[in-house]
Amino acid sequence: MRTKLTYILVFTLCLVFTSSFTRLQPPGKDKFIVVLDAGHGGHDPGKQTRSGLREKDIALKITLDVGHELEKNKDIQVIYTREKDEFIDLEERGAIANRAKADLFVSIHCNAHSSQANGAETYVLGLHRNKTNFEVAKAENSVIFLESNYEEKYAQYDVNSPESIIGLTLMQEEYLEQSIYLAGLIQDNFRQKLNRHDRSVKQAGFIVLHQTVMPSVLVETGFITNTSEGKFLSSSRGQNAIASAIADAVVDYKEHMGTNELGITSTEPVAEVKDIIYEDVTFKVQLAASGNNIATKPYNFKGLRDITKAREGKLYKYYYGATSNYTEINEKLAQAKKSGFPTAYIVSFKNGIKTPVDHIVN
Repeated sequence: MRTKLTYILVFTLCLVFTSSFTRLQPPGKDKFIVVLDAGHGGHDPGKQTRSGLREKDIALKITLDVGHELEKNKDIQVIYTREKDEFIDLEERGAIANRAKADLFVSIHCNAHSSQANGAETYVLGLHRNKTNFEVAKAENSVIFLESNYEEKYAQYDVNSPESIIGLTLMQEEYLEQSIYLAGLIQDNFRQKLNRHDRSVKQAGFIVLHQTVMPSVLVETGFITNTSEGKFLSSSRGQNAIASAIADAVVDYKEHMGTNELGITSTEPVAEVKDIIYEDVTFKVQLAASGNNIATKPYNFKGLRDITKAREGKLYKYYYGATSNYTEINEKLAQAKKSGFPTAYIVSFKNGIKTPVDHIVN
């Protein structure tokens, strides 16, 4: 049965909210901001090989290449945590992104192993799922010992403990779903465009990701200790190819954010209807996606009530409100954002089946 619309006209102005697959842009912000972080640097070489390859050098070259590709897009602003061989604290790397109110944070690294292991993998913030993920995170996090006053700055971390290396909260996982989406795009490009061995999207407790408050990923571009992969990573051809794959993923993410399955509408104030009812459709506001099963109590959701959750794959989705009134759900979206959930967005279920909003709202 075709969806029926019921319109109750009123003579008021209402603001139709943009779908918030990411944060609302701050006042005056007219570009999509991407912070690129070249791992290590200065007196921290990162991983090294006997043949003289150093992670800090390769990571910087790839990062600059990614930036050059993205800067071709007039709608994207690129900010680097470092553009030369210098040491930047992990804490400061995240602070750079936070001060810029960035839309994305991408940290670029290289892997190493005692074997001929090969392939690329992209990490999002999370608890260590296995010992291998933990060892990778521990290696990258060990840079804190090269920082001044690290005992005080990182008192809550123990790089040798999977349990204490990171204490995730709901707000810190607020960007998990977006991060996973970007990470998936990067891995798809590595596999499909470059024919790289896909080591998949993974979760681990990287301190540099913990410092940011936006969708963030850490890319391990490959193993410099693998004979053939090391040559590829250290070559201009390989670095350009990897950079293009990452840059293309960022652009795809940005475009998806504008025309994504969640649907978007104009941000301009318009004279509109007060109530728009879609029969057989339930709209909800998704507040967050988390790997943790959290009680749907108001104190866990900044005082918001009417919270429900649903398990989708490995994630729990947390929703606020449930109504067939599209105007009402936009009001709840505004309330969610005001309450401290800037990445909240509207989802819809038609006859109980999750359906893209733009397939329902014309």
